Amino acid sequence: MLRDITLGQYYQTESLIHKMDPRVKLGGTVLFIISLFFFKNYAGYVIAALFLGLVIRLSKVPFKFMVKGMKTIVMLMLITVVFNLFLTPGTPLFTIWKLTITQEGLKMAISMAIRLTLLIIGSSVMTLTTTPNNLTDGMEKMMGPLKVFKVPVHEVAMMMSIALRFIPILLEETDKIMKAQIARGADFESGNIFKRAKAMVPLLVPLFISAFRRANDLAMAMEARCYRGGEGRTKMKPLIYHKRDYIAYGCIAAYMVISIVVGRLPFLP
Repeated sequence: MLRDITLGQYYQTESLIHKMDPRVKLGGTVLFIISLFFFKNYAGYVIAALFLGLVIRLSKVPFKFMVKGMKTIVMLMLITVVFNLFLTPGTPLFTIWKLTITQEGLKMAISMAIRLTLLIIGSSVMTLTTTPNNLTDGMEKMMGPLKVFKVPVHEVAMMMSIALRFIPILLEETDKIMKAQIARGADFESGNIFKRAKAMVPLLVPLFISAFRRANDLAMAMEARCYRGGEGRTKMKPLIYHKRDYIAYGCIAAYMVISIVVGRLPFLP
């Protein structure tokens, strides 16, 4: 299960999406996520799914590799669906015990499930096709105007990049600790959900110790290399827009206009 989490991982391959400027991918991902909250019918989600499918195809990342990341949010999705089914007021469809499922609740539950699925896969495309270094540079460039308000842009971008980079590392560490404890007789599979949660508690102490040790090693390595923040630093590979990046911006703008217009048409289901 832990190895199924794809967020924060980078998939090495040669593709058009990999070659794009990280600012295009960051901006495109943010706009794609924003667009999902504007749709009032399912036609908008269909257009979003087709657009995302095209991007995945161009990225040359196996679709199965992205879909397996959905296994980690199944429980969150189920909770969201259940809450929307039974707690949304409206026209009753049928009643289960004392809980009533409404027409509006059913529609909201389906919309939220689709929205979460597209959101997670869309975010995974960005991290799978962008290295942590490029992601940091892209964030720093995009947040550059905030320097006027004395916002430490470089430090914020660096922290976000390190957090994303540490996700797969900590997951791998958790997997190793879990296997070591299973070899010593620990049981993480049997029992109800509460017993399983209680069995996971012994993982936290060694995991926190490992995380703090890695953080300390990273801090010492940055200190040894005389890291002093972003002020006055130059880039070995400065970000430069190419023709493909301007074309990508045009495609993203076209998607936003078409999807939002179609997704808000009142006569479509």
